[in-house]
Amino acid sequence: MATIKATKNAPKAEEKAAPSEQEIPEDDRPMTFWEHLDELRKRLVYSVIAFVAAIFVAWEVREPVLNALTKPFVDAWHEQKIKGDPNLNFAEPGAGFSANLQASILVGIALAAPVIFYQLWAFIAPGLYAREKKFVIPFVILSTLLFVGGGYFGWIAAFPIAFNYFLGFSGSLGTAGLQIQPTIMLDKYLDFVVQMLLAFGIIFELPLFILFMAIAGIVNYLQLIKFGRWFILVAVLLAGVLTPPDVTSQLIMAVPLIVLYFVSIGLAYVFGKKPTEEQRKAFWAARKKKKQPPADESNRRALCTQITTPHLTNAPLCTHVHLRTHAHGLMRVGLVSQNCHGAVELLHQHEAREPMRKRER
Repeated sequence: MATIKATKNAPKAEEKAAPSEQEIPEDDRPMTFWEHLDELRKRLVYSVIAFVAAIFVAWEVREPVLNALTKPFVDAWHEQKIKGDPNLNFAEPGAGFSANLQASILVGIALAAPVIFYQLWAFIAPGLYAREKKFVIPFVILSTLLFVGGGYFGWIAAFPIAFNYFLGFSGSLGTAGLQIQPTIMLDKYLDFVVQMLLAFGIIFELPLFILFMAIAGIVNYLQLIKFGRWFILVAVLLAGVLTPPDVTSQLIMAVPLIVLYFVSIGLAYVFGKKPTEEQRKAFWAARKKKKQPPADESNRRALCTQITTPHLTNAPLCTHVHLRTHAHGLMRVGLVSQNCHGAVELLHQHEAREPMRKRER
């Protein structure tokens, strides 16, 4: 009877172990293409609402913001000892209003950044595991701090150097007495400032972006280490495109970008998914192969010869003779002094083979 009872209860246990479709959480269900588009639309609407509200708030502080944005320019004007007071000009009646609005938009981006980053996280959250969804608060806080901190770094470090470089072209030209005076337009100035601030803010998001890919298993720290030398080249090229054409400004962007990349490697090592055993073996095999010098016994040999110096009778001086195959036979490519015992016979054998090989060719 106990056996029959257990058999009857078995289907119930299986039904209980396999939850129905209604019991599956909605976030864990596969989403269709149109559901993804609807989710994206919803997140964009929330972000735009937060952004517009932040612009209205920032409009109240537009004058202090403009003073802060123009401070590096004013300081560079005085350092270059340009005649007259610092000035920014506008050629159209509505350019002044556009400048104030542009300053408000810049501050609005910073104020709305937490909401925008949260909406970004909420859009990608359905594709994450439960343990990965717990990083939402650190993600929002860290991304906001990195974005604002990157813009602040550009304002305090890159702008003074950039404006000193640009305004340094003003002044007297030669001995003719021709004066070159800067006439900076307000809209062009703000376009440059906003682009630079956004560029620094975006590149400072690099550690967070790489950390997210490492947690998702897209990359691991070994792959990042392998790509490190190429990233240095990418950072230098990116800095050359985004910054003024002087070495100092380019270094101010390239060096933090490289440092942030290697910080990202450490974050990927601590929080990211670990590489597989095959990836570890391939990485260390490649490293070991690079360290080993190319040794081809058929093309390169070391031969020691014993010769006698004219000043020191019977004083052996050993030389290291490197031989390699050449289109016209064996040739010596280097002599390195080395303490060794002679191998005169072996050297003579190689030298004797050269005429024979020439006749064969």
